[in-house]
Amino acid sequence: MKRNTKKIAVIIQARMTSTRLPGKVLMEIEGKPMLWHVINRLKFCKKLNDIILAIPNTKENNILEKFAKKYNLKYYRGSENDVLSRYYNAAKKFRCDIIVRLTSDCPLIDPEIVDKVVERHLKTGADYTSNVLKRTFPRGLDTEVFNFSVLKKVFYDAKENYQREHITPYIFENPAIFKLQNIEAEGKLRRPDLRLTVDTPDDLRLISEIFRILYQPGKTISIEEVIDLLTEKPELAKINAGISQKNLKS
Repeated sequence: MKRNTKKIAVIIQARMTSTRLPGKVLMEIEGKPMLWHVINRLKFCKKLNDIILAIPNTKENNILEKFAKKYNLKYYRGSENDVLSRYYNAAKKFRCDIIVRLTSDCPLIDPEIVDKVVERHLKTGADYTSNVLKRTFPRGLDTEVFNFSVLKKVFYDAKENYQREHITPYIFENPAIFKLQNIEAEGKLRRPDLRLTVDTPDDLRLISEIFRILYQPGKTISIEEVIDLLTEKPELAKINAGISQKNLKS
């Protein structure tokens, strides 16, 4: 098999000014910032060449630049509101061929699922591969993969504010232009009812409780373990069951 020579990088959107839970990305879970947990889990991925932070260039977000420097992470600072511009320029600066898009509020992002989405993308030659076109996985495991050429086209062609705020809508709104594919969860992982992302204090309460019970330094909590825990203790899943999803700038 021919070895893939393309640079595959995950670019994580991160900002301190979320509306429902400001500063959430640096709130501590088991003694470490939430963003640290996201990055630490991604280090277990086998398909990634790089981890990059895309940070707004406002004073409130200087602390995230300090975080990046502390943990020796690559980062790019750009527009807070035109997230697409920030994201495109981050990918351009670090010469990424294939981009994995993740947000900073998913501390249980699963390295195996990320690898699976990347692998499918490479095998099929799609423009965009994700597990979110039809939601079958728990929320908080969202993974989108696309080629730099696609991101470049979106950067120049997307005009609506929401398309520039959320980066990928222009892609999946135009299946006639882009080759799209979706990966669905199987077996135990097929739990779209579960919410494992952090937008609100209740979300943080649930995630903190999951980490308190399952976290061991040096190991990744598997999503199967999390689902088993929430199945055995349904009262935990009820902590944030009433939260409605709000797509925020990251």
